[in-house]
Amino acid sequence: MSMNKSYAGSSAFEDTVLGVQFLFVAFGATVLVPLLIGVDPSVALFTAGVGTLIFHLITKGKVPVFLGSSFAFIAPIQEATKLYGFPGTLSGLVVVGLIYGLVSMLVKWKGKALIQKVFPAVVVGPVIMLIGLSLAPVGVNMASTHWGVAILSLLTAVVAVTYGKGMIKLVPIFGGIAVGYLASILFGIVDFKPIVEAPWLALPEFTKPELDWNAIIYLLPVAVAPIIEHVGDMYAIGNVAGKNYVKDPGLNRTLLGDGVATTFAGFLGGPPNTTYSEVTGAIQLTGIKDPKILRIAAVGAIVFAFVGKISGFLRSIPQSVLGGIMLLLFGMIANVGIKSLVESKTDLNKTRNQVIVAVILTVGMGGAVASYESMKLAGIGLASVVGVILNLILPDNSKPLPEKENLEVEVAEEA
Repeated sequence: MSMNKSYAGSSAFEDTVLGVQFLFVAFGATVLVPLLIGVDPSVALFTAGVGTLIFHLITKGKVPVFLGSSFAFIAPIQEATKLYGFPGTLSGLVVVGLIYGLVSMLVKWKGKALIQKVFPAVVVGPVIMLIGLSLAPVGVNMASTHWGVAILSLLTAVVAVTYGKGMIKLVPIFGGIAVGYLASILFGIVDFKPIVEAPWLALPEFTKPELDWNAIIYLLPVAVAPIIEHVGDMYAIGNVAGKNYVKDPGLNRTLLGDGVATTFAGFLGGPPNTTYSEVTGAIQLTGIKDPKILRIAAVGAIVFAFVGKISGFLRSIPQSVLGGIMLLLFGMIANVGIKSLVESKTDLNKTRNQVIVAVILTVGMGGAVASYESMKLAGIGLASVVGVILNLILPDNSKPLPEKENLEVEVAEEA
């Protein structure tokens, strides 16, 4: 079906087709996260669909977004699950959503300037870089199970995102998985047993959270980057739709909607939700800005969650296929961090900014751990906290470092 910028409403059938196409754009990334953290992808589809409807309810149905699985939490969830078990980890994710709500109240009280002061690009940029870089070994290990399939999946995704036109450019993950899966069949490495054994209709495998304060403390700092990402997404979708969603319905409402959706997901065993940039790109491409279409996509995700064969198919995807996609995806996440530093025009000649970026990266990648009795803070979470503290306490009056030529002259004079 053709889509154009003159769309202003149509038949129920056409609306449904458009909604399914938007779900198609978000589908690959939404189901990839649960596959990486060992969660039933049907749960992620269900919580993404319901979470999107919750978001639209809280934001008065004004913002055309779809909430999908957040990549920012992959590494923290994997590590927290090893330390505290998955049910305990879920309690941390439930509280993360509540933190979104707390931040939404602070925004309503003090305005978005508070977020910009506490979480500037010099902090958020390197934290987002950590999210991607910390996951790189996971992608390499999975790809190494069959490098031929992994490289083919990677190349397909690269070609789609680089040379693709229209909707093809918006679904590189889906395309990479499709080509990689077909190649896996030819190589004889696909186990069809999950598909054969899966019923046509089935309940998602929900998991109840179990209260674990250690897991909560471990995961809370990870919320820093997604909160800032949310703010950026609201500006992005506002620019595309030609409306100021930060003002109406308000950043406090959009943050609250995201938070309640994440808490809901945590209660059922799903990954945290976040607004999807892929969908924003689809809106820009098609000119379809009606939030109703995204709600139809959400209902589609809920329906798909109860189709057991879909879950069985997703479980049958070889690790090498997912690994190939991740080689691109996790690097792209790190690139988003670099991009945020560039677009904010963060002056990296300033000693203060260099210190903040350097310490965040070394603490996060170096495996530093802060512990007290049985409580532990490490990885991205610890790096985020350290970055916020350094940003608040270091004076912003440092002089730029000397240019390379001047530095060489000074060294020569001292010698």
